[in-house]
Amino acid sequence: MHATQTALLIVALLPPVAAAQVTIPDLFPFPNGSGVLETRNTSGSGAIDTSGPFFQSLGTNGRSCFSCHRPDQAWSISAENVALRFKLTQGSDPIFRTVDGSNCDHNIDVSTVHGRAQAYSLLLSYGVIRVALPVPSGAEYQVVSVANPYGCSDTATISTYRRPLPSTNLKFLSAVMWDGRESTAPSTAKIGNPADLAGDLAHQAMDAVSGHAQAAAPIPASVQQQIVEFESGLYTAQAYDYNAGFLNGYGATGGPQAAAAQQFFIGINDPLGGNPTGGAFTPAIFNLFTAWLKPEGFFGANARSAIQRGEEVFNTKPINITGVAGLNDTLGLPVIAGNCGTCHSSPNAGNHSVSLPVNIGVADLTNSLGVGYLPVITLKNNTTGALVQTTDPGRALITGKWADIGKFKGPVLRGLAARAPYFHNGSAATLSDVVDFYNSRFGVGITPREKQDLIAFLNAL
Repeated sequence: MHATQTALLIVALLPPVAAAQVTIPDLFPFPNGSGVLETRNTSGSGAIDTSGPFFQSLGTNGRSCFSCHRPDQAWSISAENVALRFKLTQGSDPIFRTVDGSNCDHNIDVSTVHGRAQAYSLLLSYGVIRVALPVPSGAEYQVVSVANPYGCSDTATISTYRRPLPSTNLKFLSAVMWDGRESTAPSTAKIGNPADLAGDLAHQAMDAVSGHAQAAAPIPASVQQQIVEFESGLYTAQAYDYNAGFLNGYGATGGPQAAAAQQFFIGINDPLGGNPTGGAFTPAIFNLFTAWLKPEGFFGANARSAIQRGEEVFNTKPINITGVAGLNDTLGLPVIAGNCGTCHSSPNAGNHSVSLPVNIGVADLTNSLGVGYLPVITLKNNTTGALVQTTDPGRALITGKWADIGKFKGPVLRGLAARAPYFHNGSAATLSDVVDFYNSRFGVGITPREKQDLIAFLNAL
């Protein structure tokens, strides 16, 4: 059996709610398709004790945080693992619950294995959870229609389909949730410091248990705090590459231990002037593999060179950014001369260091990867009468603003190899698809070798 399949099987066979006696050692190696993933736990003894509330059922349907945040999948879920869990349990694992795991929560039949496979098809194929959000009162738009192939075509409460974000590397967050709803007043705070982040994560934990786990009552503040303290101590990254060897070898600084030590504050290296220190922006976002510019001529030298070249592509490849709501319109510039780091600006983490929801077209019907599996939502501007069709209104379902339609935050990029598919809606099955999307969307002109190197680098994060 392939090492990746073995790891998937081991984790899939863990109890849905981890047993109290199970302890995962610090830096435990989890194989995946390109190498080995590890997590550094900076709290307590370092070992991950699964007796804590993160791993326990706190609601009424058997789910825990662990149901959608698994260590071998960079503390998210991969569609591959979800499919394996379905096969092993015939769709009875707690992740398969109609509250939000199924494509719709009514007019479905989950009494048979075949019926469950149909009901949970989006979770199985794309690793997405159904997120139902009401249209905000006083929104600048109205929902004209919802064409949802699975039902759930209500125009007052919109069903969207989104990937669970990782519950690791949280120090680097500038907004919580794809649409930033857990970092939005009045319930939560825009993140400006670690205290804001902790408060937002506590609120998110409460909402997750109430919603996903269908708790009968809100969890106590002490339990929220335990969950926040646990997940805030986790740092996850690829540690070993099958072709290049150890990612902290030969002078490189890959792996989770260096990630845990990485400096971060809100605004660090912000290209739009949000750095509170006044420091200038540098597009050299990653320097993990700079030492591999001239690798030694031993095992993996060619592979290390490819990863280092991919890092250079990420840092230096010019991108003419056009038509991105949240950037071009905000700055009043039809074309912004940028690169990957314009939106993924946090050093050696890759998310944006200030809240920057943008629309790069992932939710658009014109997404080059294809989004025919998602609903078509038609919105009408209350003032101008303009119509927009999208598969997910994004942040506009939180703010009610027309300008926020299709806007999402970017994720932290560490641990990518373990958590396919990609983008908020799972539309990119592989990292190759991710590169193809950007190449098509912005006409980047990535050469075949640059693409190969960039994928090698992203797999090494």
